[in-house]
Amino acid sequence: MKASPIRTALIAATLAFATAGTANAAGCLKGAVVGGVAGHYAGHHAVVGAVGGCMVGRHLSKEHAQQQAAQRQAAQAQ
Repeated sequence: MKASPIRTALIAATLAFATAGTANAAGCLKGAVVGGVAGHYAGHHAVVGAVGGCMVGRHLSKEHAQQQAAQRQAAQAQ
């Protein structure tokens, strides 16, 4: 039985989200969904896209948090 790509992407996103933990999950779920859909349309690689999307989403979220922290420190220093 062939699993549907959406189901596969959701399973991958759920597993990635469950293993990431609450502190590191920011951006993972959204990135996994977007990556899963993009991977599906780019050659039926939904799971690979979901995993990659999760990693990219977490990375971008971490950068965003660091930028906000730097802005807060700059505002407090003034």
